[in-house]
Amino acid sequence: MNWRHEHDAVDILIVGAGAAGGVLAKELSEAGLSVVVLEAGPWRDPEKDFASDELSMRQLAWEDTRIFDGSDPFDMGYDHSGRGVGGGTQNFTGVFLRFHESDFKTKSIDGVGEDWPIHYKDLEPYYSRIEKEVAVSGPKYFPWGNFNGPYPHPPHDALSTNAYLFQKGCDTLRIQSVVTPLAILSAPQDGRSPCTHRGFCMQGCMTNAKFSTLIVHLPQAVQAGAEVLTNCMVTQIEIDEYGHACGALFVHQGTTYRQRAKTVIVCAHAVETPRLLLHSATPLFPDGLANSSGWVGRAIMTHSSNDVYAKFDQEVRLYKGTPVLASTQDFYETDLHRGFVRGYTLHAHGTRPIDMAQGISKSAEDFLWGEHLKEAMRDYNYYGRLTMVGEVLPQPDNQVILSEEKDENGMPRASVSFAYSANDRKLIDHAVDNMKLILKAAGGQIAYVVPDTQHLMGGCRMGNNPATSVVNAYGQSHDIPNLFICDASVFVTSSGVNPTNTIMALAARTADYIIDLASS
Repeated sequence: MNWRHEHDAVDILIVGAGAAGGVLAKELSEAGLSVVVLEAGPWRDPEKDFASDELSMRQLAWEDTRIFDGSDPFDMGYDHSGRGVGGGTQNFTGVFLRFHESDFKTKSIDGVGEDWPIHYKDLEPYYSRIEKEVAVSGPKYFPWGNFNGPYPHPPHDALSTNAYLFQKGCDTLRIQSVVTPLAILSAPQDGRSPCTHRGFCMQGCMTNAKFSTLIVHLPQAVQAGAEVLTNCMVTQIEIDEYGHACGALFVHQGTTYRQRAKTVIVCAHAVETPRLLLHSATPLFPDGLANSSGWVGRAIMTHSSNDVYAKFDQEVRLYKGTPVLASTQDFYETDLHRGFVRGYTLHAHGTRPIDMAQGISKSAEDFLWGEHLKEAMRDYNYYGRLTMVGEVLPQPDNQVILSEEKDENGMPRASVSFAYSANDRKLIDHAVDNMKLILKAAGGQIAYVVPDTQHLMGGCRMGNNPATSVVNAYGQSHDIPNLFICDASVFVTSSGVNPTNTIMALAARTADYIIDLASS
């Protein structure tokens, strides 16, 4: 481990080298601040360490043991967070969409959830900056929300059969659809080649056509002087006698080290961030850091992500092409005639054989195993698949707490309790019905509905009121002024759209705020 700051306090210590940590490291180091990033996983070389192999590349996910509770426990493995430099941007699909204005004001508009302390206009310049940096490819006109295009690069023109069938079904039902905006190159950029549609986006992109902070922001941060220390699991944020953050303890190859810092930014995602803050309790902060409100760990959210499979007479071959290539947000905003509030995005979503087999084995219609599962998978090439990104409302009792069971570093494991609300369930039913209609309109015969979730958010919500939130509008702790939280845990609501673009836009905004503080 090349490291030289055990006794020196760097300006900035970042915990986590994912979507937010990468942006922060780049922006802050380029502003002349000394930056150290601590990452629990390795730094991988895409050409050497990624493989077109579903099983081996599960190593990209954060799969440490968590304890589950609540009426709707969910699998928190491969689709929820990443491990290693790049974090979840190593194994995400590349879908890169913005929140709508209504996502920031659900309480005011629909009477549910809470309002964010920011508006869409506060993130708009950061959305534009991030989309340019990651070279988003998208349609000339995007018909929903506040941003209607154009994107930095044109859309991908080689659609999968699954995407074409989705668009056919949508057209028949007069549902708008577009080629999905993706953080995947459709044209050369900075020495990177455009997508070849190999389809292994979620196994790590070997050709670097898909964006990740592993290949974009963190190399730029290192070039500007930042240090990225890998295979370093942070176990505690340290607090000095004045109640300020002063660094962190981390474990590398079984040995505990200390990194001192003037400012600490936690970017460890929606489960590990609350876990770390709670475990870092001190006599000054007996309930955990940044937790005078009692909201650390509370109101976690996931996206409902049920899948619908239909069998077609023609070959579809779900493994072909980038997984998500067509989408609709026609059901995104509240329509009270539906009997619930808020909404969802629908994607034509390809999948690989193991993922499909594991999914349909949990089908809501028929639990499959053994010979019945083998028989179903023999027709793998004939199935089409749609998935939803459904808004889940924040509930205080959906939370992360510390369990009594400890990991190899002596940290209590995270215990996660989760249950859907009645509104969440009505929204899921509506989305599943629409996915069935679209697939039928495209000529498919409905085969399986798979309950699923994706994306984790909440647990350290932002807000103006220190009594009901953890951080302010810039991710700065209400309790500890030099402790920042910048990841999906600060989300107030979940929206009905993939969160990566918003995570990175928030990180860029927080970076500007910290730079202004440092220069004042």
